[in-house]
Amino acid sequence: MSLQQLFSDEGVLFGRDIDPEVNVYLQQAVHATGEADLPKAEELLWSAQRLKPEQLEVYIALYKFYFYKGRLADAERVARLGLEMSAQVGGFSADWMQLSPESAVWDRPNGAERVYLYTLKALAFICLRRMKFADSQQVLDKLQELDPLDQVGGSVIREVAAAMQELEHEP
Repeated sequence: MSLQQLFSDEGVLFGRDIDPEVNVYLQQAVHATGEADLPKAEELLWSAQRLKPEQLEVYIALYKFYFYKGRLADAERVARLGLEMSAQVGGFSADWMQLSPESAVWDRPNGAERVYLYTLKALAFICLRRMKFADSQQVLDKLQELDPLDQVGGSVIREVAAAMQELEHEP
């Protein structure tokens, strides 16, 4: 998606088929950018989630919001909620450790499966930033199993993880 596609006359494009009422909350959250507005932005994002919990893009907005604010435990919690809802919407197990390449059609370019894979990637990065190397590696291994063609770019996080672990072991 190009930058021009991301920003439209209606504001930030969060994805396809965003419920119009949810989109209002998301756009308001985007415009609440000042430090004093952060609690308002957070509440707007959660309002969008409460309004339509199956709108998967809201979880992405929430975990990114927390990640960029340095609230990594909250980002991890929301990523896990997003995995659960993606699995529910997609009709497959929410337990990522139980999933296999046959559990769903993982190479669809859109839909709950793709959101699930992107959220696994985000979870791996969040765990990595929290210095939870073993957890990150487990998630990355599963992501590689489910996405062997690396369509969501898990290899990028794998490279970052390898570099971080290398730095950790330097004298």
